[in-house]
Amino acid sequence: MNPDLQRLHPYPFERLSALLAGIEPPAGVPGIALHIGEPRHAAPALALDALWQHRDGYSKYPKTAGEPWFREAAAGWLCRRYGLATGELRASDGVLPVNGSREALFAFTQCVVARGLPGTAVRVAMPNPFYQIYEGSALLAGAEPLFLPELRERPGISDIAALDDRDWQGCQMLIVCSPGNPSGAVLELDDWADLFALADRHDLVIASDECYSELYPDESTPPLGVLGACRALGRAGFRRCVAFHSLSKRSSLPGLRSGLVSGDPALLRDFLLYRTYHGSAMPLPHQHASAAAWSDETHVIANRELYRRKFEAVLAELDGCLEVSQPAGGFYLWPRVHGDDTAFTRELLRSEGVSVLPGSFLGRDGPRGNPGAGRVRIALVGEFEESVEAARRIRRFVTTRWSTLRGTAGPASRRAAEPFC
Repeated sequence: MNPDLQRLHPYPFERLSALLAGIEPPAGVPGIALHIGEPRHAAPALALDALWQHRDGYSKYPKTAGEPWFREAAAGWLCRRYGLATGELRASDGVLPVNGSREALFAFTQCVVARGLPGTAVRVAMPNPFYQIYEGSALLAGAEPLFLPELRERPGISDIAALDDRDWQGCQMLIVCSPGNPSGAVLELDDWADLFALADRHDLVIASDECYSELYPDESTPPLGVLGACRALGRAGFRRCVAFHSLSKRSSLPGLRSGLVSGDPALLRDFLLYRTYHGSAMPLPHQHASAAAWSDETHVIANRELYRRKFEAVLAELDGCLEVSQPAGGFYLWPRVHGDDTAFTRELLRSEGVSVLPGSFLGRDGPRGNPGAGRVRIALVGEFEESVEAARRIRRFVTTRWSTLRGTAGPASRRAAEPFC
């Protein structure tokens, strides 16, 4: 067996199952799951209709590169979304279909990392906290994860200046996530400029995970992605940059396993070669459903509004209870619990039947400790009423049992500087 398999860490949800083993919600209290980021809004009918209308495509082998009409639909969306000029991103060599961004991120790392370079360890840099696929893909590519510390004043944004040139030796790829998982933090143009300068100085490939790019609170200010940053900063041809997008969050289609990769044509050419052997072609009916979804914004705007209403109502319930605020993107809340996040998670389930994910499960220890410790991740993926009910239960737990367990005083405003209950 591949010895690198033994280097993999247990997945966060495997650790959560072990943590919660034997704990039951109170009798008669329905459980509410907020621990997993699985979108549960209704899928758009136009995508499901296209899937059904083209179901005969399951009788044919799909092309790894996808059909021209799929790539045109995907490139058209990217150009509209990021203000790219005609021809700046070509459907013929700037876009590939993938079976979800998770699969693509893992495969892309295997494709990019050059093993066995003499004289230095091979590294892949990534944020911390992070989506665990980043770490697993690096380990199975034979690389060492290089965990980047957070900026103290901007949780969720990596402090690349905290590392010196020696730290970057042997690093071949930098993974970024904006909006971030779990923080929801968004990279600004100056951040992208710093990342591009770093990539040029150390010959890094930038892999930008943007699966949450279409979930944001203000319709007038969508998050800036790597393609848009390249355009704004005059980085012709998206040199060394690849973006990963998904329909799972944007269009509430997690089961379709559909996404796209776009960016530097030279990198995509080699990635296509890898995928030809990898055997991950997208089925034709899925391409039709995906093209329909990428071509429509009405359902995406409606989807954002559903999340917007939930955030507003849930944050109102948690005001004065947890140190938490509206994220710049995504569908997670990332509150501080001012105590042991694993104990908080266990006791919340035991007391109120609500499951969340301990923040420490999403991070790794570094010089500054585990950046996820003392936080929990709350996924607002369910229906409105269920999400608000979960917030009420969390508030009741924090202001009664958690305060007692921690021996703290009463609640404070979430905008205040003093410790929260």
